[in-house]
Amino acid sequence: MPAFIEAVGLCKTYRVGKVEVPALRGISFSAQKGEFVSVVGPSGSGKSTLFYLLGGLTRADSGHVLIDGVDFAKLSDGERTKVRKRKIGFVFQKFNLLPTLSARSNIEIAADIAGTNGTHDEAYFARIVGLLGLEKRMNHRPSELSGGEQQRVALARALINKPAIVLADEPTGNLDSNNSEIVLSMLRHSNRELGQTVLMITHNPEAAAYGDRVIHMRDGKIVAPEEDPQWIGHH
Repeated sequence: MPAFIEAVGLCKTYRVGKVEVPALRGISFSAQKGEFVSVVGPSGSGKSTLFYLLGGLTRADSGHVLIDGVDFAKLSDGERTKVRKRKIGFVFQKFNLLPTLSARSNIEIAADIAGTNGTHDEAYFARIVGLLGLEKRMNHRPSELSGGEQQRVALARALINKPAIVLADEPTGNLDSNNSEIVLSMLRHSNRELGQTVLMITHNPEAAAYGDRVIHMRDGKIVAPEEDPQWIGHH
């Protein structure tokens, strides 16, 4: 079975002034369609850089990212943006909601951006909102919502177009245990119902356990679990 997401020899170095900081050092891995993969590792291990490369938000210095057999490196910026809008849903630790819009409009804007003329499956919209416990918060602006509610709105926005891939970067990083459970359960539910491929970056072993498998990163490489000091004792 061919991989749905494949990273081959990814390298990325950032330049800070005259200093070169390697973020990824030849990472290769794959994920199947419908798989839920948790990515863990200490700060600075390259997790977020991997996230940005897999989502087509930045380019690798070398190596390839293939999404459903399509090589991002061979696409123009415009073509890459089109794939990103139509196939990938993003959930960030910072909610990135538009402050002047209601919760409903913040969710619906994803359909506008994807080029579906603002249309979406209204029954699916209602079900997501219901599962996330947001029915009574749809007319509220972000400033009127708690942090947990804002993250749930951001998750609904990521899911509304039924993307084939969901990339979640520390989606529970700022949340209490109750909101974390709601967000993680929704990711798992959506993964199973729609066969979505989910990659989730997390520092939290309990959150990582929602995945089908866990990838450990350290110093820009994928390592064995026993090489990740933050993880020892959590199993």
